[in-house]
Amino acid sequence: MKKTLYLKFIAAYLLFGVFGFIIVATFVTNMMTEHCRRETAEDLYRGATQIASTYAADLYSAGVTLDTVNQELATLSDYMDAQIWIVSPSGRLITNSEQAPDPDEELFIENFDPNITAGNYYTEGTFFDSFSETYLSVLAPIISSYSVKGYVVIHTPFSRIESEAASLVNISYMMLLVILLLSLIILIFFTEIVYRPLRRITTATEQYAAGNMHYELSVDSEDEMGYLAGVLSYMASEIARAEDDQKKFIANVSHDFRSPLTSIQGFLSAMLDGTIPPELHEKYLGVVLTETERLTKLTNDLLSLNNLNTRGVLLAKTDFDINDSIRRMALSFEQVCRNKNINVELVLLGETLFVTADKERIEQVLYNLVDNAIKFTGRGGTIRIETSEKKNKVFVSIKDNGIGIPKDDQKYIWDRFYKTDLSRGKDKKGTGLGLSIVREIIRAHDENINLISTEGVGSEFIFTLRRSERNDELEED
Repeated sequence: MKKTLYLKFIAAYLLFGVFGFIIVATFVTNMMTEHCRRETAEDLYRGATQIASTYAADLYSAGVTLDTVNQELATLSDYMDAQIWIVSPSGRLITNSEQAPDPDEELFIENFDPNITAGNYYTEGTFFDSFSETYLSVLAPIISSYSVKGYVVIHTPFSRIESEAASLVNISYMMLLVILLLSLIILIFFTEIVYRPLRRITTATEQYAAGNMHYELSVDSEDEMGYLAGVLSYMASEIARAEDDQKKFIANVSHDFRSPLTSIQGFLSAMLDGTIPPELHEKYLGVVLTETERLTKLTNDLLSLNNLNTRGVLLAKTDFDINDSIRRMALSFEQVCRNKNINVELVLLGETLFVTADKERIEQVLYNLVDNAIKFTGRGGTIRIETSEKKNKVFVSIKDNGIGIPKDDQKYIWDRFYKTDLSRGKDKKGTGLGLSIVREIIRAHDENINLISTEGVGSEFIFTLRRSERNDELEED
């Protein structure tokens, strides 16, 4: 079996990891850097604005000494981890938190332009070549007596921002790694819960397609995968059973046709070659006739059984008197029963009892069941045919006190061509299809038939039919 599905999941997992790292290394890094830049600039600008409105403004209005301002700026510089400058509008560096300028020496920032931020509150670069590396700088004007006296400039190295962004990116890498590990766990669960059972099911399906219906499929799961495996296994067992039944059916048909044909061929050949003298021809022609009747009955039973299907058989349902059918059926067996000294008892509910069913088919059921009872009831025995009703059902019982059916054989009696060991010596003309036909007819009516039998005591077959509403009409009349 090709492992394309599993390889696709592995490839998807690897691609997810690769693209995840690429995204973190590019988009996430840029996003984190931009985020840290803006956050740092906002913090520095708030600090610059506050300094410009307090310490720096006091330098011009309250007469605070420059040394005092320098001390305050040095403290704030340590706290903010940034350089704090105060610059005059002309670009003269008045004070520096890192190192206070010499009062006797004037330091100017060449080409100083307070509009360097271009409408923004921060700028990036060397700040007019004041640094050898890139810095982020913010400017806040110092306003006193309604005029700009100077500017508070705060600088922080851009490497610090990059370092902070790198820390956040590392956290993103860790989160991605955790997600990949969780995804790997999910992949392992998928392998054990879905993929391996699916492989077993696929392998079993291939075996079934190749004709190996006895291949065992076992998936220990109570989810949809386990249900699918159970359905496939059940389907295979049913197909295997159907194939076995078909083989048995063909073997039984072949055997039941071969025996009478062999007898017919043997007797006719013996009569033609003179082995059987002419004066015995009539006797053996009678045997041949009996065998042909047996073949005819077997053929008719096979045709009946083939046409009987609970989904496809067409029933001509009518309302008819089941008691009348039973009386006429008993009358047709009168001579046979007289010859075997068998007594037939009719215990019928009422004079008439109407049912809704296919009359011809139900009479075939009665014939097969009564014929079966007569065959396996000894001389002097009794057959009891009884009708009763309960709610909207009519129950028909055919009971005999014959040889009975062994308990181990009772579950097989509905199978085609099945004959118990006790019946083989008694039923020479039976085809083994009678009870199969009976069950199919009853099933076609959506009714039930049951057997109660004890070996050496007798058997009772009970089947149900739908009670006709005509009974109520007759009662009202």
